[in-house]
Amino acid sequence: MILLFRFLSRWPLVVLHGVGWLLGWLVFSASPTYRRRFIANIRQAGLNWRHGLTAIGQTGCMVMETPRLWFGGAVPVQWAKGAELLVQQALDAGKGVLILTPHLGCFEMIPQEYAKRFGAVQPITVLYRPSRQPYLREVVATARQREHLLTAPTTLAGVKQMLKALRAGQCVGLLPDQVPPEGLGVWSPFFGREAYTMTLSARLVQQTGASILLVRGERLSWGRGYRFHALPMRQELPDDLAAAVAMVNQAMEQLILSSPGQYLWGYSRYKQPRKESV
Repeated sequence: MILLFRFLSRWPLVVLHGVGWLLGWLVFSASPTYRRRFIANIRQAGLNWRHGLTAIGQTGCMVMETPRLWFGGAVPVQWAKGAELLVQQALDAGKGVLILTPHLGCFEMIPQEYAKRFGAVQPITVLYRPSRQPYLREVVATARQREHLLTAPTTLAGVKQMLKALRAGQCVGLLPDQVPPEGLGVWSPFFGREAYTMTLSARLVQQTGASILLVRGERLSWGRGYRFHALPMRQELPDDLAAAVAMVNQAMEQLILSSPGQYLWGYSRYKQPRKESV
């Protein structure tokens, strides 16, 4: 599997995205279950079908670009106006920085680019769930080993690692729209429907006072690379955990609606949580 990923990592982004676009449409056409969920999630967000057309191909682009991001050479990344300053100001505050991004655009690029620009100042720790497939577990573990980029597993030890990083003024990255195991989340509105949502992001902030940055990695057309967008969290999270989780969900909704054509609408966001201990 690693050999295949390394082979694909040498392909130009424009080719990978072209193949990915076709792959996205192939999966959408061939899987009725995936197609129904994709359309239902689009509608749940109050969007019409036109918004989903682009996202079908973009999902395939996300799959095909992964080998390049994990094993290939550097990809071109632009920083949106003011994004770099926001990151620097958050680090200067000294309370740690929590980067939140949904399954939107190229979220794999975000910690890599942060580590490249700011890792020498403060490293970044990202939460990851080890793959259940042994052949993928080795690939993921190898791919995410980078300078100034640390990983924390979805275990109690991983949570302690992230708390320690934030208290040291470092950066932590999470995808808060990822469905957590049973017992590690609460039911909270997401585009008007109850979704099992992780409490981790809210608890990390409540226990450390870390600054929150809302970040998305825009995938540029024709293999031109990516753009790093960052916004501050306009309001402080409340002390009430359920209210804080709801506020995080609202922030994720706003990010998604800023670029609905690059969200993974096929993700089973409203599924029942699996039973798993941490």
